[in-house]
Amino acid sequence: MPSFVNREVRLLKHDNSIVKEDHLDKRWEAATGEVVDEVIFLSKHTAISNRPALTVHPIGVPHLREDEVSPAGGKPGWAAPPNPQIGPWLRLLKTIAESYNLLPEFEVTLEATHHGPETNSPTMFVEIVVYMLWLKLVWEGLGLGGGVAVGDWSRKYGIWVGHLISGYSLPMEDPGQSKAQGDIKGVGGTWKQAIKVAFETTSAAFPRGEVLAHLDNKSFKSWQKNAIVSFLAEQNIKIGKPGAQDYLSIPIRYCIRVSKSTTVSN
Repeated sequence: MPSFVNREVRLLKHDNSIVKEDHLDKRWEAATGEVVDEVIFLSKHTAISNRPALTVHPIGVPHLREDEVSPAGGKPGWAAPPNPQIGPWLRLLKTIAESYNLLPEFEVTLEATHHGPETNSPTMFVEIVVYMLWLKLVWEGLGLGGGVAVGDWSRKYGIWVGHLISGYSLPMEDPGQSKAQGDIKGVGGTWKQAIKVAFETTSAAFPRGEVLAHLDNKSFKSWQKNAIVSFLAEQNIKIGKPGAQDYLSIPIRYCIRVSKSTTVSN
């Protein structure tokens, strides 16, 4: 596998599907003795809608059961720690899109957590469709030109992005009569597993931060919202809204966003 070195950055060229490159971070450490701090996969974006897009997203399939097969890599019930640079890279994508007058034709968006490969280090995917933008994005984002890398100036915003859990990653079985009672034990499915995995890996990505869950309330039926809120309380996971003035006194926070309406594309 060809590799290129620039200061602390290691660029690897893949000829195979990157969603199948499991444990790339550990394999690199074993081969070189270098400790991998983070992983950024650069990929071409394709969408069912055919609308050109510039996207960033964490990876994982936390909702799958052990006996299920992930259609696009990763291990069932697993999610990688979200890369702390997701938010800053999303802002960089928007800045570049504006400088090239790509908006509103292009969509700049944070996609939901989905697919593999399996990694242990904080990881994210950056996906775009325009070749010339790759040059500027990689040059500026990784600081290859001698400038400041994205992650070095992100902390001033005080809030970091964690996992974004979409509707298909929150399979909830209708509890029937127990809906009125708010009994989360009667709500089947792997939704609790998905939330717990997202919380644990987000906490692992930045252990000194405080993890908040942000719910898209309009996306849930009342019994779904009640079940999720009850489970979050049971797990001692706080519910909050990133960007509120109350957060300004907190140096760094992570946010898990839970939404039933989010769509993703590979």
